[in-house]
Amino acid sequence: MKRKRVVVLGATGSIGESALKVAHDIPERMEIVGLAANSNARKLAAQANAIRPKAVCLVDESKISELRGALEYEPQIFLGESGLIEIACLDEAEMVLVAVVGTGGLRPALAAIETGKNLAVASKEILVMAGEIVMREAEAKGVMVLPVDSEHNAIFQCLDSQRKRPTPNAQRLTPDAEVRRIILTASGGPFRETTASEFESITIERALRHPTWNMGPKITIDSATLFNKGLEMIEAHWLFGVEMKRVEVVIHPQSIVHSMVEFADGSVLAQLSHSDMCFPIQYAVTWPERVPNSLPPLDFGKLRQLEFATPRYEDFPALNLARRAGNTGGTLPAVLNAANEVAVSAFLDRKISFPRIWQLVEQVMNRHTSVAHPDLDAILRADQWARAEAVKLATDKHG
Repeated sequence: MKRKRVVVLGATGSIGESALKVAHDIPERMEIVGLAANSNARKLAAQANAIRPKAVCLVDESKISELRGALEYEPQIFLGESGLIEIACLDEAEMVLVAVVGTGGLRPALAAIETGKNLAVASKEILVMAGEIVMREAEAKGVMVLPVDSEHNAIFQCLDSQRKRPTPNAQRLTPDAEVRRIILTASGGPFRETTASEFESITIERALRHPTWNMGPKITIDSATLFNKGLEMIEAHWLFGVEMKRVEVVIHPQSIVHSMVEFADGSVLAQLSHSDMCFPIQYAVTWPERVPNSLPPLDFGKLRQLEFATPRYEDFPALNLARRAGNTGGTLPAVLNAANEVAVSAFLDRKISFPRIWQLVEQVMNRHTSVAHPDLDAILRADQWARAEAVKLATDKHG
């Protein structure tokens, strides 16, 4: 029984907290050897004091004295963006869990791959922006890119169940003629039943009240607009090597069925569990094995009903914008992602209205000429260009 040594990037966020719970729950299978956070020095120190990893990283270097003052032992300390890359390449680590919000996890993820470490990916942006590069490099190095998003982890489990024995790059096996559709489930967010005529008056407070998941503000707003599901469509395209036309979305308010795979004979396999990120994190860490834990099992007698519905594509244009970006490829997905980040930030700062989020994203996409098969520098240039365009549009009252 081998224990997996893991570095957690984004340790103080909700995914990072869940990862620590998993490590505590299955200590014989998971050891955290590195923790990284952006700026929450005190929380990072508290986590480090509790589990004593070899190394910690704080991106915000101005908080270093706060971190040192709160630490009760002397781990190796990395600082800044370069520190994030260094801890991702820690010699002791076998896996890097990337749970950094935004684009900050991209370079550390590529560095981890370069040093032969498997990735457990919770940050959508990595594969949305640079899926072609990440999956190509992972294949070249013979390492795994394992999904931690509950939806993609569910798909991975459904596809995995069809293989007699997983291969080193199992998730890169292109679904052949046996797979008809990959079906991502979406809770529908807080406005699943809200009419489009009400969208203009939606407040930040209402948008942040997610009915199922407890997440950070950015991803919660993405869930409200359905941009999170659009980004997941592109992510699935790269993770599983399947065309965008075979990736679909269905609304499932209960968030019990985390995603499904439909096969050529009409059979559908689904993965079900309570809405707890500990489930997919554990599967990514212990794959290809399953091990017992203390997580609650489903009680089907109490589920009562599972509902499904077709998304309202006209009212929530994010899905079609993401499909367009995924079909076009190149730098357009990076532009979609960057413009959305700026738009969400502007909404949270009360600068734009709720529907202006997807309107702004579409405008930026329309202004961009996509570069096919871009290298990392081209992707990052497109990202910066899109952010600048989105900022201009967010401050333009007539935009």
